[in-house]
Amino acid sequence: MATKILKSSDSAYHYPLLIKQLLTSVQRFENENVIVSGEYRFSYAELNQRIHRLANTLKAAGIGPGDTVAVMDWDSHRYLECFFAVPMIGAVLHTVNIRLSPGQILYTMNHAEDDLVLVHDDFVPIIDGIRDELKTVKGYIRLTDDTDSNDTDFDSLGEYESLLAKADTHYDFPEFDENSVATAFYTTGTTGNPKGVYFSHRQLVLHTLNMVNTLSTRDSNAPLLPHEGVYMPITPMFHVHAWGIPYAATMMGVKQVYPGRYEPNTLARLIREEGVTFSHCVPTILQMVIQSEEAANTDFTGWKIIIGGSALTPGLASHAMEMGIEPFSAYGMSETCPLLAMSRIDRTHRDLSKDGQVGWRTRAGLPSDLVDIALWDADGKVLPHDGKSTGEVVVRAPWLTESYLHEPEKGDELWQGGWLHTGDIACIHPNGVIEIRDRIKDVIKTGGEWISSLDLERLISQHPQVGAVAVVGVPDERWGERPFALVVAKSEALSVESVAEHLQQFVDAGVINKWAIPRDVKLVADIPKTSVGKIDKKLIRAQIG
Repeated sequence: MATKILKSSDSAYHYPLLIKQLLTSVQRFENENVIVSGEYRFSYAELNQRIHRLANTLKAAGIGPGDTVAVMDWDSHRYLECFFAVPMIGAVLHTVNIRLSPGQILYTMNHAEDDLVLVHDDFVPIIDGIRDELKTVKGYIRLTDDTDSNDTDFDSLGEYESLLAKADTHYDFPEFDENSVATAFYTTGTTGNPKGVYFSHRQLVLHTLNMVNTLSTRDSNAPLLPHEGVYMPITPMFHVHAWGIPYAATMMGVKQVYPGRYEPNTLARLIREEGVTFSHCVPTILQMVIQSEEAANTDFTGWKIIIGGSALTPGLASHAMEMGIEPFSAYGMSETCPLLAMSRIDRTHRDLSKDGQVGWRTRAGLPSDLVDIALWDADGKVLPHDGKSTGEVVVRAPWLTESYLHEPEKGDELWQGGWLHTGDIACIHPNGVIEIRDRIKDVIKTGGEWISSLDLERLISQHPQVGAVAVVGVPDERWGERPFALVVAKSEALSVESVAEHLQQFVDAGVINKWAIPRDVKLVADIPKTSVGKIDKKLIRAQIG
């Protein structure tokens, strides 16, 4: 029997899911909360007005539907305004990863076919070095944190704040196909040039709605981010739209604090002075904040923070909880917009000791709404969710990138079999909780046994004198591979021998086998990171080699 489809009225309004619709709620919150960014403090009414001014500024610069606007900035009110104004006029927002090498930045800007670049003073030297090789850029707008200074030879259309001040306060934002591309950015792969991922208006609106719901349901005590909360991102806004949370925070009308360049003492001070209640970042940034000098003067009690990008280790989770911080883990990737899953703390978990809660807080958690997650073996066979079977995580959701920009053949690889392949190895427990075991490329094969580098990192991190750790596999003539660990010590009391002794207790308990104890442990001052703060295992392997 066929499904029934009724003809709608010709005069009915067919509501497109466009980013501009996320701002309708701003009218309810106009004077309740503020946006804080450096010396700027303004209401949501002013934010709305500034978005209109920016749209008119872009139009005056010759930007229209289908054009691409690149942004090179720290986390700021300017970036938030670009998140809305650029796609709302029908253009594409390219959030440039300013931590790539100049050559890679040049590649991404040419590949994205950028038309206009909004560039902060700090990144003008990069632009000056590649300007002659940019093929499609027609103009620049200067971004600065020192509006009193005109000491620059940079040839631009003008300074951001000055241009906005001259622009009209109303822009008639058009309606168009909700499947139009809204944003694009580049993810660094293991080989070759960065790959461009892109998202439509429809995908970003659906992701935002789901993010709001997820933030409201993952803590039995209270939402992670209520309307009365104070939000500060500690994730670069060029990285997956700061995980899409600025869109959700704006829709919810919460107070937002944008910290500019990440400096641990500044972040701790802002948490204290602005009353920040919710943030998100990678583990290394959290560690730097809680170890900063300002942390000693800051009460972190009640600060809820989502950790993603890399695994939250038990050691770091315990340390954070001792300081009154409530950490949660989230799971996703650049290609997934990024939300796929998040840990949930219910009333039964609240009754546990802090140590008892750590296991729940460090797992990837439960899938978010509208997310289908499965485990496949190497032959594409679906594996059971029994907490034991491990396989690759494959996903479906309405906000996943459908391909890579200008590289459909790589998109076909990503979507083999009609599911997006994450490259992550995991098990899924009968209660639906996802436990990431490793990246496929990071699993260590030794003597015919598979060892998870993440599992070893979790165990080593529980050593009281270990501040940070990274484990990779290195070639071994006899065993194929053996684990190699880089360890950052909390104090001079840590020795290489004590790390092996610490792991031996887990061998004796049957948690790991004896071959899992790293062949080499190297004490280092820091561990190599990627441009977004993740542990760079590719670089570590290359350095060891």
